[in-house]
Amino acid sequence: MTHELLVPAGPAGTAVDASAADGGPLDRRGRNRAAAGDTGARRFLRPSFLVPLGFLLLVLLWALVPDWFSSYDPYESDATAKLLPPSVTHLLGTDSLGRDSFTRLVHGTRTTLLTSLLALAIAFTVSSVLGLLAGYLGGAVDDIIGRVIDVSLAVPGLLVSLMLVTGLGFGPLNIAIAVGISSIASFTRVMRAQVLKVRQADFVTAAEFGGVRFWTILRRHVLRHAIAPVTALVALEFGAAILAISALSFLGFGAAAPEPEWGSLVASGRDYLAFAWWLTLLPGAVVVLVVLAANAVSRQIEKVG
Repeated sequence: MTHELLVPAGPAGTAVDASAADGGPLDRRGRNRAAAGDTGARRFLRPSFLVPLGFLLLVLLWALVPDWFSSYDPYESDATAKLLPPSVTHLLGTDSLGRDSFTRLVHGTRTTLLTSLLALAIAFTVSSVLGLLAGYLGGAVDDIIGRVIDVSLAVPGLLVSLMLVTGLGFGPLNIAIAVGISSIASFTRVMRAQVLKVRQADFVTAAEFGGVRFWTILRRHVLRHAIAPVTALVALEFGAAILAISALSFLGFGAAAPEPEWGSLVASGRDYLAFAWWLTLLPGAVVVLVVLAANAVSRQIEKVG
């Protein structure tokens, strides 16, 4: 007589053969691992992921090879082509000096993206060190770092960036430093929380009793197991960094004229909104679309992870 291995009854009250139910082991949520992996792979093929990813890749090409997208000189003015509306010849129209707005937008991409990446690199590096020390050492070190982080989180990040860049001075580098410092608090909080979890793991305790050096434990055992959520936060904060940098550039703290930058392009059209709306609206729309696309891509990656 053959005996079948049965699993608990389903919603209809019928028993299910375990060998045919899922065809493989279950993950911690009770889902079949093979099916869950297949679902994760399919998520990357959905339009909700491919469309924003394609747009971000296009923007990346703007930064890398801007001459592929326009034959105009971003600095050359044309007195006969001032404030022309969008057309086939000038996709985003022209500014008050007759310069092609689309060309300046494309050439300004490199400055904006590099500034954003530098700001995130500063925040990621400093917060990793602070979070490691606070979470692993605890005690007075954790209390001091924790109080500083709490105070920093109580103040809006853009306001902190504005105060810092006012003291540091104008320019993309100073903006990157200011935005990076203002983002340290949120990164440090996530890193500290992850380190507190990893610190209780058996392999960390074994390394401590085995006489492994302090910095080796932090680097090889703690950091490598706590870094993933912070890396995911970098992806989520990329859009926020672009928005903050564009806002500071809009206020005049960015690159000096005539260097194109997304925020300064939006600011340059403020005096012409009544009859040349495209100078402000269209570059601003590109900034918003890039931020939304970055958030959409990062959230899809976070769900799969």
